[in-house]
Amino acid sequence: MTNYKLLALDMDGTLLNELSEISAENAKWIGKALDAGVTVSFSTGRGFESALPFAEQLGLTTPMITVNGGEVWSRPHVLHKRTELSSIYVQRLHELALQYPEVWYWAYTTQRIYNKERWFGQDEKYEDFHWLKFGYYTEDDRAREAILAETSTWGAFEITNSSPHNIELNPLGVSKASALRELCALLGIEMSQVIAAGDSLNDIAAIREAGLGVAMGNAQQVVKEAADAVTLTNDENGVAEIIKKYIFGGES
Repeated sequence: MTNYKLLALDMDGTLLNELSEISAENAKWIGKALDAGVTVSFSTGRGFESALPFAEQLGLTTPMITVNGGEVWSRPHVLHKRTELSSIYVQRLHELALQYPEVWYWAYTTQRIYNKERWFGQDEKYEDFHWLKFGYYTEDDRAREAILAETSTWGAFEITNSSPHNIELNPLGVSKASALRELCALLGIEMSQVIAAGDSLNDIAAIREAGLGVAMGNAQQVVKEAADAVTLTNDENGVAEIIKKYIFGGES
């Protein structure tokens, strides 16, 4: 057995396969980790409502990290900490998005997700909402790079991605790593006792700071370079492989 006490799992591209499903193999080994006393926590860019059905599928009553660390839940439905994105910046980010008609955009509030096709009404204001995260998606490299260059100059955000074609913006200082530190304090453990697994830029900070940072076989190259180890892909039960190798010492 291992000294690792917390397994923090990204969802899309990590725990979930390309059909957005949890494989039976991953579910089995997560159950084994839980039975062995390891805390298994989602660490995702998704919002709580989107992540919750998967936690329920696995029977998890453990902590959750959502919207890239913007929310930390001590267990499902029990909020421990939330960090909001200023409505002033959301307005600026939205106005920037409107300069690029080909770019898809979205924004998380504490209640729902707004996007390019469904923004809030004309009788409402930005400050009427509690914002958490803003995102852009485009396969037009020039547009994406221009948006990245502009937002990087504002000095207000943690800027990451959850795929090579998007940009995700959280308040400065908010990341999956900051949320993991919060969880460690809550659980009374050290970051050295954490395994963090992921595939995208929003996972890098956690992968670097955890005791063991694992990149998926399908991860972006820069994530693999930041990791301590690389496992199988999300379609090859990479999470199960992490648990077998690093929690149970290679048991099959």
